[in-house]
Amino acid sequence: MSLRAAFADQARHCAALGSPFMARLMTLAGDRLTADGPVGERLFAWEGDLSASGQSVPLRLAGALHALVLTGDPLGRAYPPAEADDDTLWAAVDRALHDRAGQVLDWLDRPPQTNEVRRSAALIAAASWLAARVGLPLRLWELGASAGLNLMFDRFALQAGGVRLGPEDAALTLAPDWRGPPPPVAPLRVLGRRGVDLAPIDPQTAEGRLRLLAYLWPDQPARRALTEAAIAVAQAPVDQGDAVDWLAERVRPEEGVLNLCCHTVAWQYFPEETKARGEAVLAAAGARATPSAPVARIAMEADGRAPGAAIGVQLWPAGATVALGRADFHGRWIDWAPATEGQEGVGWTSL
Repeated sequence: MSLRAAFADQARHCAALGSPFMARLMTLAGDRLTADGPVGERLFAWEGDLSASGQSVPLRLAGALHALVLTGDPLGRAYPPAEADDDTLWAAVDRALHDRAGQVLDWLDRPPQTNEVRRSAALIAAASWLAARVGLPLRLWELGASAGLNLMFDRFALQAGGVRLGPEDAALTLAPDWRGPPPPVAPLRVLGRRGVDLAPIDPQTAEGRLRLLAYLWPDQPARRALTEAAIAVAQAPVDQGDAVDWLAERVRPEEGVLNLCCHTVAWQYFPEETKARGEAVLAAAGARATPSAPVARIAMEADGRAPGAAIGVQLWPAGATVALGRADFHGRWIDWAPATEGQEGVGWTSL
């Protein structure tokens, strides 16, 4: 995919995910960006998969520009909530690409990390489904955890299908467009939580907070408000390392505890060899599980189908996989359709 095609593709994704501004910005970049200057030269010389399913080059640029806006660059005068026509917006972007080339190039070197808090809606619902079945406290392990914001999902509330799940003093409330029956209401007791990422972000530092906010989209202030609320209660440690090696050293049956591995829109980016090793690690832990020391997995991942991502759970010692429904990649809606007992394993394959 060429650079211009990657920007056009990202524009379509942004439009579908409810960001008219980002759709316009990505379209302008695809149409008007040139190889003039250090940034343009770097972008047009980029090798490999530039698309959203590869190195996400358009989102790297978008994050770099938004970071400039968040730190007071004049570019902000052409960004939401301000209104600017296409010529004015692109003139401001082009000026920033030349005047702040060093900062932009630094951001281009790092892959985007969108620690989308609204994905916790799927985690809360799926964890409640598991808690209703197992009735044990949880120990959480997240792969591709970024800043660990979604590891705090038990501190959030979910409004779903006419019911509310979560603590009374929830740090934030998620209210996706809920389709289907309500999830079971079951208490979530978390004994411990930890994540892993190739490039973890510390949300309690100024740099970490900037990175988290920069990858949000400028015309979606509600996402920023939710992210800032999650940052305020973020306490989960996130280690740097290979996800599968890390998991192999940690996930294991534990008497009276449900050890739960979770990942949202992360597994799809792992190399095939890493996925295979991950499946083997989980299967090995599951083989040692017992009804009083179970192991489980929650996944919200692309599965080659539409719309959105599949939500599924896998629970050992039985090892059964259960389809729970589908979710928008940014958590805007959830189509909750848990399989019945006789349908376990139907509709959700290993991701």
